[in-house]
Amino acid sequence: MAKISIVRTDAPPVCEARAECEIDCLYLGRQPIVARDGALEAYELLFRESEVNRAFICNDARATARVVVNTMCSMGVAATLGPHRGYVNMCREMLFDDAVMLLPPERFILEVLETVCVDPPLIERIDRLRRTGFKVALDDISDLSDALIALLPHVDIVKVDLLSADRERLPALAEAVKAHGKTLIAEKVETRDDFALAQALGFDLFQGYFFARPQVLSTRRGDPSRQSLLRMLALIASEAPLSGLEQELKRSPDVVMQLLRLVNSSAYGLGRRIGSVREAILAAGTRQIARWAQLLLYASNGELSWRSDPLAQLVGARSRFMELAAARVRPDSERFGDCAFMTGVFSLVHVLLGDAAPNTSLVQIGLVPEISDAIVHRAGLLGAMLTIAEAVERGEHERAARELSRVHPELAALTSSTFAEINLEAAMWTHAHEAA
Repeated sequence: MAKISIVRTDAPPVCEARAECEIDCLYLGRQPIVARDGALEAYELLFRESEVNRAFICNDARATARVVVNTMCSMGVAATLGPHRGYVNMCREMLFDDAVMLLPPERFILEVLETVCVDPPLIERIDRLRRTGFKVALDDISDLSDALIALLPHVDIVKVDLLSADRERLPALAEAVKAHGKTLIAEKVETRDDFALAQALGFDLFQGYFFARPQVLSTRRGDPSRQSLLRMLALIASEAPLSGLEQELKRSPDVVMQLLRLVNSSAYGLGRRIGSVREAILAAGTRQIARWAQLLLYASNGELSWRSDPLAQLVGARSRFMELAAARVRPDSERFGDCAFMTGVFSLVHVLLGDAAPNTSLVQIGLVPEISDAIVHRAGLLGAMLTIAEAVERGEHERAARELSRVHPELAALTSSTFAEINLEAAMWTHAHEAA
C-alpha cells in the first residue's frame, strides 16, 4: 500500500529544496460529501499538482487521467476512499475513452462537467456506461434548463451549485429533480444558512467549505518508461504467452509496483492479497492491463502526452478508422479489429520515438509479425487497410480501395457509402478527443 500524507495547506511557502522534492511526489485533492446528519457519504476527487490547494487545469482530460492513475495505481483506492465512493470529474473526451472502464463502477461515480456538449452520442454513451453499472452525476447545475430536463432520465445524481443558482428559482429546480427520483446534492455550501436552505428544499447530500475544504493527499511518484509501456502493449496485442508479459513487467519495477497496487486495491474485491507478478496479471486480465498502460501514457506529463498534439490526433484518427473498417471487412472477428486498431497505433510509433524508419522502432518493441509486416512492408490484409487509412488522410481512399480490392477481395466491403459512414464516425471520435 502506498504511503499517503495529508499536506497542510496553511504552511508557509516551500523552499527551493522542498520544491525540487515535489517533482518526485504525486498529489490528489479530496473533499467530503456528507449526508443530512453530517455523516460522511463520499469524496469528490480533485486534480492537484502540488501541495497548493488549488487546481491549475490546462487540459480536463489529462487532469482526470491523473486523478484516476493516482487513485487506482499510486495511492490505492482503499487508502484514498476507505469504504466510501469517489466522484471523478469527466470531460467529454474521458467519457468516450475506453480507459474509463479501468474504474470499478461500484466505487466511482462519473461526474459530467458542465462544459460537456450534450448531444445524442453523449446521451448514448452515458446510457451505455450506466448499463455497465456506473452511476452518473451532473456537475455545477444552476438552473432548470431544457438541457437539464432532457438529461434527467439518463443520469442518477444532480449537483446544484448554490453560489451560481438563483435563490428564487432554486425551489423549482430542486422539485423538478426530485420529481424524477434523482439524488440531489448541494455543492458550494459555504454557510449555515446555505445548509439550512438546502435541507429545507429536500437536498440529499451536501458538499462545501461549510463542512470541509479539500484535503491534499501526497505520495511518492512512480513513473514507468515509455518503452516499457509500449512493449507491454505490443505483447498484449500479439497475444503473447503469460510468461512473456510477466518477464517484461519484471524488467520495470515501477510498473510492477503500480500494477500490484492496482490489483491489491479494494476495487477488485479480491479475497486474498496479490503477491506475485503472475498473480497480478491473472487477477487484472490483459484487457484491463492494456487500458491501464494506455492511461499511464495518457496521464503522464511532457513527452508522454499522446493526445495533446497533432501527431497524437493523427494516430487516434488512423487507428479508429482501421478498427471501424475491420468491422466491415471481417465483422465476425473481434481479434482482427483489435489487430487493425493496434496497427494504426504502432504505424507512427517511429515518429513518436524519434527513429528514421518504422522497422527500427518495431524491432525494439518486439511487435507481432502480423502487425509489424503490415506496417513495414504493407503485407497482408492489414497492410492493405493501413495503405487505405493513409490514403484517407490524403483524400484518395476510394481509388486505393478499388486497386487493393483486386488483391484482397474482402476489401470490396468498403464501398463509397461505407467510407462516408466510417469517416463520419471516426471524425466524431477524434473531435471528442480534440474538444476536451
